[in-house]
Amino acid sequence: MSDKLIIFDTTLRDGEQSPGASMTKDEKLRIARQLERLKVDVIEAGFAASSVGDFEAVQSIANSIKESVVCTLSRANDKDISRAAEALKGAQRARIHTFIATSALHMEKKLRMSPDQVLEQARLSVRFGKNLVGDIEFSAEDAYRSEEDFLCRVIEAVIKEGATTINVPDTVGYAVPELYGNFIKTLRERVPNSDKAIWSVHCHNDLGMAVANSLAGVKIGGARQIECTINGLGERAGNCSLEEIVMAVKTRRDYFGLELGIDTKHIVAASKMVSQTTGFVVQPNKAVVGANAFAHASGIHQDGVLKARDTYEIMRAEDVGWSANKIVLGKLSGRNAFKQRLQDLGVQLESEADVNSAFTRFKELADRKSEIFDEDILALVSDESVLQDNEQFTFISLSQRSETGEKPFASIVFTENGQEVKSESSGNGPVDASLKAIESHVKSGAEMVLYSVNAISGSTESQGEVTVRLQNSGRVVNGVGSDPDIVVASSKAYLNALNKLQSKSDRVAAQG
Repeated sequence: MSDKLIIFDTTLRDGEQSPGASMTKDEKLRIARQLERLKVDVIEAGFAASSVGDFEAVQSIANSIKESVVCTLSRANDKDISRAAEALKGAQRARIHTFIATSALHMEKKLRMSPDQVLEQARLSVRFGKNLVGDIEFSAEDAYRSEEDFLCRVIEAVIKEGATTINVPDTVGYAVPELYGNFIKTLRERVPNSDKAIWSVHCHNDLGMAVANSLAGVKIGGARQIECTINGLGERAGNCSLEEIVMAVKTRRDYFGLELGIDTKHIVAASKMVSQTTGFVVQPNKAVVGANAFAHASGIHQDGVLKARDTYEIMRAEDVGWSANKIVLGKLSGRNAFKQRLQDLGVQLESEADVNSAFTRFKELADRKSEIFDEDILALVSDESVLQDNEQFTFISLSQRSETGEKPFASIVFTENGQEVKSESSGNGPVDASLKAIESHVKSGAEMVLYSVNAISGSTESQGEVTVRLQNSGRVVNGVGSDPDIVVASSKAYLNALNKLQSKSDRVAAQG
């Protein structure tokens, strides 16, 4: 077996299936470029057949990414696979990832197909895809709960048809490490042509064991590809976390004995970009990328670290990119310095007009805030893309009054389809009053299911980043807004969420 571990990132596909985490084409492209800087081996860019928007995002990424393999998911049918191949035409290195469920439960209740029908569909889909793209990955959805003999038959057949990677997902996060590792090992031993393909693991985190299961699949089972996401983003409890997998294998090379191509110093930047784009805040005690990951509160620990870092630190903060978190720009900084910093952060804007617009917003922010952090710049660029891609509602200005013993009141001005609107309301607090003022005009009827505030950097002068999650008619969206004024940030986030609710882009749910 090879000693190279392939890192397959599915942030832009499975990660995006988190409720409210859908991204625009430009946001996806920005993250894909950061993943390429990270030297991820395979980038799953989306599910091309699910919507026109996802097709265009996959196509844009395929045309832009040069180093990583660009992959798109497809169901096991000719229509999906043809659409996937079309989206990947411009890719230097392309992969189609096709899947079909193999567990008795899924075959009977979801697919309403017999095992023989599923076997034939899997075989024919791989054959069809192989004629369009040379690199074909096959996933047996809900593989871990599948009947072993049947799963072996399916895997043997798709390898015979030309599948180059076999993925054995724990789709519902049911596995435990030792059993999952031995399950992969048994499959590889029982399938006669198992050596003709790379084996992959894709674990969900429902029981909090996605990383442990994935590592067991590699160490015990002999898998050589792990499918994961930045920050463990994903539906339900999320997916296997890329940063945890990478640093576990790197830090414990003595145990795993595997090589990685990942440039770890870009991990933190990728984490922040995904967090700010989706509005899914990283918990402070999250391994590797959490704000407290390298913080020491205990006096005994602090004393030990000061004497010798390796007394309590098994990784260096700078190795994963924490040292890059410095004040870089201020109000006297020029356009070229700003443009260079965008480049350092992996942000590529589409045109000089976009750069000029972002720089204008940067100067406005610098007049209000003396110290500009990398996170501020990412938030600023994220706001810029929101304004360009979702134009129905746009924030203009806000005034609000809040005084002890008095009912808070807010007056907000925003545009609706290019027309300026002014709306007013009272509320339980300035934020409540501002959002009620918007809703009193828009009348969306949406239910707010999450309101979250996060300080982008660590001082009272920091920009506030607000996430608002709205639900309406079964649809869930996240809106994100940032501003030094938390009430303004809240209003921006609410308008952003309303824009997403108005969007007609719909997605086909898919799991792998």
